[in-house]
Amino acid sequence: MRLSNRKTDELRSVTIDIDVNRYAEGSCLYTCGHTKVLCTASLEDKVPFFRRRTGLGWISAEYSLLPRATHERNRRDGRGTTVPGRTLEIQRLIGRSLRAGVNFSSMGERQIIVDCDVIQADGGTRCASITGGWVALRLAVNNLLQKGFIHRDPLSQQVIAISCGIHAGRHILDLDYDEDSNAEVDGNFVFTSTGELIEVQCTAENKSFPTTSIMEFLDLAGKGAKELVQIQNRALEMGNA
Repeated sequence: MRLSNRKTDELRSVTIDIDVNRYAEGSCLYTCGHTKVLCTASLEDKVPFFRRRTGLGWISAEYSLLPRATHERNRRDGRGTTVPGRTLEIQRLIGRSLRAGVNFSSMGERQIIVDCDVIQADGGTRCASITGGWVALRLAVNNLLQKGFIHRDPLSQQVIAISCGIHAGRHILDLDYDEDSNAEVDGNFVFTSTGELIEVQCTAENKSFPTTSIMEFLDLAGKGAKELVQIQNRALEMGNA
């Protein structure tokens, strides 16, 4: 058993509360254990310069760790300084992941910006942002379809992300902060709902690890991803009830 009394292949408790922001075209509060991320999707009737006059839409993402999301207050991103490298890396990952399941020709020249603000961090914030961010994106696209602004659904697949790692010599799923900060190997796996991979990030923290571990991670992550797809669907179904 782990410190959290979870099995090695067990997710933390996950809840997705939708429509938590009255102004955003799509929003949800994604809770995974003690990690909480507010995800909003905002529509703009314009696209970045490189998309102009192409007839194609765009999806971008921004990520922020709010000042008291962790044990000590951190400086607010971009307040008098450049955006930290870690923040840029994470928001680029979120954007790449969400764009993998989009048919941009169905959007027209519109952009949806997905903002992921970490209210409370206990490990897995980038994975929570991707999984919750897709739900907010789905809701925003539903909004466009219902209002007749677009006529074809541009979202071809769901997108989910989950972490795996090696902690105390064991391969485990969905690391919390205590496990992540002491992991021998730390990895993040981004999937589509059909089980295909979008991105894999896997890093040895202290020493190298055998290639066979990758297959074990994929089995663990694949199991977790299937469960997260069901959780996404239940949240969206409850919103439509």
